[in-house]
Amino acid sequence: MTKKYHIFIGTTADDLKLERRELPRIIMELGHIPVSAEYFDASGSNVELLVKKTIEECDYFIALTAYKYSPAGAKTAPLETEYNYAVKAGVPVLALVIDEKARWKASKKETESGLIKKLENFKKKLLSGTHVTWLTAADLRQKAQNLLIQEMNLNPKEGWVRGNAAIDPSVANELSRLSGENEILKHQIKIESGEMVAKLREQVRHALKALSLNMATLSFYYTTGDNWENTTKFRYLRIFKLLAPELSLGKTTAEISRFLGSVLNPDLEKTVRKDYPTPSNTIKKIMSDFSLLKLVKCSGSNPAEASVGEIWEITEYGKELYSAYRMRQLERAFVKKDS
Repeated sequence: MTKKYHIFIGTTADDLKLERRELPRIIMELGHIPVSAEYFDASGSNVELLVKKTIEECDYFIALTAYKYSPAGAKTAPLETEYNYAVKAGVPVLALVIDEKARWKASKKETESGLIKKLENFKKKLLSGTHVTWLTAADLRQKAQNLLIQEMNLNPKEGWVRGNAAIDPSVANELSRLSGENEILKHQIKIESGEMVAKLREQVRHALKALSLNMATLSFYYTTGDNWENTTKFRYLRIFKLLAPELSLGKTTAEISRFLGSVLNPDLEKTVRKDYPTPSNTIKKIMSDFSLLKLVKCSGSNPAEASVGEIWEITEYGKELYSAYRMRQLERAFVKKDS
């Protein structure tokens, strides 16, 4: 049975519009269900009770915060109120707190000393529990996904399954018997060949090494500029780990350029332009190299839609390699925690 979790997302509203849009997508990509107070009608007479009840019924609570404590003109923070509901109900809290080294616009910070003090005290609460700190939206996306996977593995909750997925005891016994027979058959026909597994592992190691050693040079075109700027080198491995989840449904060269331009932008004070914020020829070279490594495939352009261009999709081998890379990262996190 596939278990699904309800995950409540609590954030401040004014300063984290871009960052909080990433969290529902991450949760849905992991196969679970995002919940947020913004889904409810704020004018309703019982909205606070509804939010409280919803949080109590969730499996996990995500608290995302930067340098704002409360909405403009307010003296209390909905996020801290929601956090208190979760703590009281015993819902695990996963905190995503901005790193003090992060570059952040002054206009998105609290200026009133009283609210700054409240925010500092609230962050101390968050940092005393399960948490990570983040620098950029891209960094937040990666760390939020890691934190969720780790928490689900170390602290699994009840979750829910479809009503028609409940198993009768007699069916469970039959499944157990068939599972035992299946294990015997697997040994008899030697379905897992040691030589094939070793070969696949060697291919994965070779591909990861190639990705970690090769670099791509990207320049960025901003809405306020008239030429390419901030030429920066990025490892292929970093680019691949960012693109892998995005390519499951396929993306055009233009969409990949726009995505990488947004998440890799080295100057957060500037906004990249919408159309090809990174050079199209560089993007095509990167994707061609990924294709040589059999990580992606190009389905070509649709003659009826000439403006669409190439469609790049991740291959099954690419998914396996990304999975192997993610497992290595998760295992390293366990090792650090144990040490």
